[in-house]
Amino acid sequence: MACTCAAGLILAFFTSLAFCQSTLEHGLNDAGITAIFPGNSAYKNASRPFNLRFDFSPAAVVYPSTVREVSTIVHLGYSEKLRVVARAGGHSYIANGLGGENGTLVIDLSNMTALKYDASSGIATIESGARLGDVALALNDVGRGLPHGSCPYVGIGGHAAGGGFGFPSRMWGLILDRIVSMTVVLADGTITSASNDANPDLFWALRGAASSFGIITSMEMATSPIPSYAVIFSYNWQMKYESAATSFIKFQAFAMTDIPAEFGAEVVLTSGGEAGNVTFAITGGFFGESETALNNTLVPFLAVMPSPTNVRYTGNGTWISALQDLGGGVLDTHTAGPDGTNTFYAKSLMTPQDDPITYEASEAFMKSLAYDGYASDTNWFVQAELYGGGNSAINAVPVDSTSFATRSALFTIQVYTATYNNAPPFPDDGFTFLDYLVSNITAAMHTGWDYGAYVNYPDDRLRDWQYLYYKSHYPRLKAMKAQYDPTGVFVFPIGIE
Repeated sequence: MACTCAAGLILAFFTSLAFCQSTLEHGLNDAGITAIFPGNSAYKNASRPFNLRFDFSPAAVVYPSTVREVSTIVHLGYSEKLRVVARAGGHSYIANGLGGENGTLVIDLSNMTALKYDASSGIATIESGARLGDVALALNDVGRGLPHGSCPYVGIGGHAAGGGFGFPSRMWGLILDRIVSMTVVLADGTITSASNDANPDLFWALRGAASSFGIITSMEMATSPIPSYAVIFSYNWQMKYESAATSFIKFQAFAMTDIPAEFGAEVVLTSGGEAGNVTFAITGGFFGESETALNNTLVPFLAVMPSPTNVRYTGNGTWISALQDLGGGVLDTHTAGPDGTNTFYAKSLMTPQDDPITYEASEAFMKSLAYDGYASDTNWFVQAELYGGGNSAINAVPVDSTSFATRSALFTIQVYTATYNNAPPFPDDGFTFLDYLVSNITAAMHTGWDYGAYVNYPDDRLRDWQYLYYKSHYPRLKAMKAQYDPTGVFVFPIGIE
């Protein structure tokens, strides 16, 4: 009897699934919208995640070309009680662009990449499927720029939804800080706009937690004139872990001095080549007057450091050459090679500027890198991105003006490790290694150390993610979720519940 009941349940499930697919397929066909369903020869490639640690099977991958088509798709998903998710560039660390589970309706925005610039206002209207490299090139053609990240293939929609950091961010803020209005499709398919004047509460939520509230189809962004000079720089040292720990504390102290906003940087840590060593680097971009101005900025830090193993300045002094160097040489995603995949795990820490990392925490962290990192069978790196410090535009934004909850961070530290061949399986000790790395910092700091985490580096294993990603804003976001998405159309791992 139990076996018969189980068989009946399985049959009912697949019958329901087939009926849902049939209804959805008919609705999309009637609307003339391209969609790829299971069984299609293109389905495997269409449902491929960026991080091969995950493997999800969406109900369909749909390719709209207009906001009205997005509305039609969302309404169909809503009617069929499907979860719906947008995919812009498809670079979610935890495959949220596929919904984070099987059976999600994926709206792929790769056909929605238009950019229009209004010279009278300096506003660029950018569709969410546009890639950062292509955005940079188009804006550079009119002498404008935005503070986005360096990877050309990343979609601007997801990048801006959770923050959006780049080396110009200390000068211009996060990319979400440049948004002046958004066009969004809500859970029932309604098309609306959000700005400080129209639906201001929704506008607040979308700038930091957009994916939980709707499908952003386009954004109006305030651009800035590109700097007259730009250069990418890198200083590298091979160090014993004790020296690396001291060097991090020195850079931390330097960052909290009156450094210019035009100075953007990160500490990059990689294997030192032998047990006990770490490769310590300061890499960044300078967007001030000249190379001399950069050198003068760095003098106080370099004066307390040993001679570097290697120094590298790149680019021809122009804004676009600096972005090209950061992006690996080519920004045009239409002419570059195909975007790749990887198999990896990442964690993040946003460290409070008013309660900086101690030497004891830095030493414990560097020691683990120097020994556990050297012994690891995975390919790892650490980036400590400078968000705060003197004259930071990121931290000048009032914390409650957007749902992005951390406006007092000094660093966002990303720890990342991948398989050496970029392919599955990902080893269990890779998780253990990164958990231990982060705990070396948090355990060495005092009880109550109020660190956070960065939602654009999502961690599917993170405990207390509601607070670490969204801080005191989570209760308000949770209440708004019930208002704007009461049936849970836009639901995925670490999304607002």
